[in-house]
Amino acid sequence: QVRLVESGGGLVQAGGSLRLSCAASEINFSMYAMGWYRQAPGKQRELVARMGTGGGTTYADSVKGRFTIFRDNAKNTVYLQMNSLKPEDTAVYLCNAHWALILSEYWGQGTQVTVSS
Repeated sequence: QVRLVESGGGLVQAGGSLRLSCAASEINFSMYAMGWYRQAPGKQRELVARMGTGGGTTYADSVKGRFTIFRDNAKNTVYLQMNSLKPEDTAVYLCNAHWALILSEYWGQGTQVTVSS
């Protein structure tokens, strides 16, 4: 059974940093594009950062220069380093695995990030 398990969320003051991790199991990890999304109360889910199988990255404009996504295929894990956090970054952060060629996609349960002002 495929599982994506996020960790690393928590409460941090504005300007602080957090590193999120997403560990994947029972998945051909290197074949999946990995992404981080977030959803704040009353708002739509939005893409935060995404890394393709070739290492190419995409970031939301709101996090460019502050967040970095990277992956370790040997550990089946994708990370999101978040620096200079702002209160508007407060949300549940969800890990996503996507293999477009075979129409395969999985989601984690999410981890809460709360940034206080």
